[in-house]
Amino acid sequence: MKLHLLELTGFGPFRQTQRVDFDAFDRDGVFLISGRTGAGKSSILDGVSFALYGTVPRYEGGERRLRSDHSVPGDPSEVRLTFTVGDTRWRVTRAPEYDRPAKRGGGLTTEPARAELEEFTGGAWVGRAAGPRDVGLALGEALGLGAQQFQQVILLAQNKFSRFLLAPGEERQTLLRTLFGTRRFEQYRDDLDQRRRDAQKRLDTAAEHARTLLELAESLVADEAPGEGASGSENAAGDLAARRDAILAAVGRAEYRVEQAATARERAEEESRRAVADHAALAERARLLRERTAARERLAQLEARAPHIADQRRVLDGARAAEGLRASLDAVDRTSADLASADAENARALTAWTEAGGGPGDDLATRVDEITTDLGRWTDAAAHERALGGLRARFAEGAAAASATEDLIGALAERVADIPLRRADLGARLTDVRAVAARLEGLRADAARLEAQRDAARLAARLAPAAADAERTYLAASAAAAAAGAAVTDLLQRRLAGFAGELAAALRDGEPCAVCGSPAHPHPAAPGPDAVTEDDLAHAEQARDAADAVAGEAAATARRSRDLLAAARADAAGADVEELEPLLDAARTALAAAEEAARLADRLAREADDLDEAAADAQAAHTAALARRLTEREGQAALGAEVARAEASVADARGDHASVADRIAAGEALRSAGRAVIAARAAVDERGRAATAASADLDARLGASPFGGMDEARAAVRSAPELAALEDEIATYAADLAATRERLLELELAAVGADVTADELRAAQARVDSADELRAAAIGAERDAQNAARRLRDLSEQSDAAYAGVAETAAATRAVTRLADTVAGRAPNTMKMDLETFVLAAELEEIVAAANVRLGEMSAGRYTLHHTDARAARGRASGLGIEVLDAHTGRSRSPQSLSGGETFLASLALALGLGEVVTARAGGIRLDTLFVDEGFGSLDPETLDLAMRTLDELRVGGRTVGVISHVEAMKEQLPAQVVVEATAQGPSVIRQETSALA
Repeated sequence: MKLHLLELTGFGPFRQTQRVDFDAFDRDGVFLISGRTGAGKSSILDGVSFALYGTVPRYEGGERRLRSDHSVPGDPSEVRLTFTVGDTRWRVTRAPEYDRPAKRGGGLTTEPARAELEEFTGGAWVGRAAGPRDVGLALGEALGLGAQQFQQVILLAQNKFSRFLLAPGEERQTLLRTLFGTRRFEQYRDDLDQRRRDAQKRLDTAAEHARTLLELAESLVADEAPGEGASGSENAAGDLAARRDAILAAVGRAEYRVEQAATARERAEEESRRAVADHAALAERARLLRERTAARERLAQLEARAPHIADQRRVLDGARAAEGLRASLDAVDRTSADLASADAENARALTAWTEAGGGPGDDLATRVDEITTDLGRWTDAAAHERALGGLRARFAEGAAAASATEDLIGALAERVADIPLRRADLGARLTDVRAVAARLEGLRADAARLEAQRDAARLAARLAPAAADAERTYLAASAAAAAAGAAVTDLLQRRLAGFAGELAAALRDGEPCAVCGSPAHPHPAAPGPDAVTEDDLAHAEQARDAADAVAGEAAATARRSRDLLAAARADAAGADVEELEPLLDAARTALAAAEEAARLADRLAREADDLDEAAADAQAAHTAALARRLTEREGQAALGAEVARAEASVADARGDHASVADRIAAGEALRSAGRAVIAARAAVDERGRAATAASADLDARLGASPFGGMDEARAAVRSAPELAALEDEIATYAADLAATRERLLELELAAVGADVTADELRAAQARVDSADELRAAAIGAERDAQNAARRLRDLSEQSDAAYAGVAETAAATRAVTRLADTVAGRAPNTMKMDLETFVLAAELEEIVAAANVRLGEMSAGRYTLHHTDARAARGRASGLGIEVLDAHTGRSRSPQSLSGGETFLASLALALGLGEVVTARAGGIRLDTLFVDEGFGSLDPETLDLAMRTLDELRVGGRTVGVISHVEAMKEQLPAQVVVEATAQGPSVIRQETSALA
């Protein structure tokens, strides 16, 4: 940790802002803080401590005394310190609580304590926390030292300089633990102690499990064979080996009972097989008789259908003969229908020709050719007729456009003359507005900054109550979670104590035991008076898990609330809403005026650009309008001549029709009617020839067939599905008849002499049922014997394995217990020193060694410090003691026996040794700045010279040491000084001097 700049305003004896630039002493390394008594030398160290921790080393709980008595009610009070930890530069600002004039009304109001923490990143200071509490938490994480520890290793203040030397072991351990980060060794000790408890718990559980298995095995032996062995209660006084041997003997007897049950089961199964075989033979004979009766009935049904099948065969033969005439019959029908249709179409075509204007005796081919020639000539005239309306409209539009062009030429001439006057007036207005809009960006930034601060101040005011509520909720949830965990632990202990009674409570007469499987329960254990069930334990565990979850959520909520509140206060820069609202309103008013000027400037600039473009467009449009007028006059003359030619062509082609298109439509209708008559006559001739040929072919085929005429042949024709159905019916009947006769013959032969009565079948079934019951009973007896033997054998094996596991667990438990007790400082650790203290003792030895290098020089070799691990009296912490060896007497003594000057030298040497060791540790806290407040006045000149040489050596490595003293000899030896002087008016001021200026 290195200090850079301290600023004190309205603090202690300082009214106006006073600065101490510690970086200016980097070259000197050691500097003196001097001044007359009461001027305020120690107030500089008070300012450092107050900035970092909100307290001062000289008194506690007196924050109101920190404000300068020289300040008037309107003066501010604050301390600002810039420092570096690691690679991060911080700036903390604190203000104590004091009275100031009220902003509204008269009198005074209390200005609350204020704190802000900033980090220098990205070339700027960024707020990280606001408020004394949040800043304290953030600095605690960054510094890694509490206020008391800071005063023991960095700020060696009056009355606390020798605390580390004279402190008891517990206090010294707290400081060393923070500096060297050894709290993990305390965690190692706790983890090992937990492992010891867990191992002992596992050993107890394993022993109880082994005993339970052995007792269950003995109980099973007593239930299965009461006269074969002693019960667990009778053997309780015997040794473990005898009880386990008895279980092994019982396993052998159980396996013998399994063999006997297996033999009985085999006999019962053989008898059951014989009864089943006899019954199956009788049932098969009865089935053959029933099947023969059914076959006789089926044959009679088939023979009754024989006449119908004969008729179906005759129909099938006729259909097969008619199938050869099917195509000829279809051809005659088709050609006759086609000829009738052609005759009807010819009559319709002649009627249409006459109605269209044709004569009945005209040469149709010649007349159609003449009509086609006329249609070609009329088509050209029809195109002129269709275009004539458009030509006339274009001629009228041209006349209107020419008139409009004349009007446009006049309007454009007036516009070209007016635009320059308007452009000059607009330019003057634009210059005035742009001057107002130039301040827009600056005003916008000011308003945004003030609005962000105002919003952050509002947010901080809203978040403060919620943050306090979240902290209270977190505290309550943590307490509830701890209580729920304790309840689960209590229930577990009670459940283990009443486990046997719980098992006994679930037993029911006739139902097998969940442990041994026996349906008999002769000696169930009695439940305890406060037995705990699975539901009780499950409910308690659910309550614990729910409480843990609530505590976790409450912790996260409290942490988020703290972070949000700190960020909001930092963003508000410490100001409140009442201060920011008037500033924000004024900024918004100025910003609105500038924004309106900017919008007006943009609008006027666009209007100016539009006028420039309009002037160019108007001139170009006037020139184009003059050219267009000449072009329009030439086009109108040509269009008038084209209209006259089209009118003459249409009048010639129209004739006596309403239009050329009507005449073309009449000609096309007449030509189409003539062509239809020619086509209809050709179709009649062709279809007549086809009908004659089809009739001749059918007559020839009928002569060679068995049919007497066309109607008889038509009646015999059948469709393909009908033919397939006839063939399938006849074939299926023949196959069924043959199969039925064959099967009936087989059954007649097989059923000779096979009569069976119903009484014989019932008697055989009764024998089967009886044999099956005996077989099931034998199987059940064998299964029960096997289960009992298996349960007994499993319990015997589990018991042996459990006792072997108990021995292994006991050995492991002894090792873990010995290690945990040693690490925790219990027997067999004769030093009564835990692991963390052992590690810190090693660090303390190095600190003492480093301190002795300087103490030996400062005390002329008389005194050396020694670490002692002697056991402390009355159970106090041991292992971190310090003794002083006096070379004059050769005896060690307590540091409390040293004189004031000797104590000062020993404390200084120890503090410097502590700083060196801490700095040398990788990952430790680097101490680049050290302060020593007074104590040099108790040294003689020679010893003072030795102490000064020791401090001078500290410059190596870049460390800076500030010494507070009024000793004149030190002023001569240390040219780099911070001089604190009291002015004639009362307040003190700080003057800074370096060797380069001396």
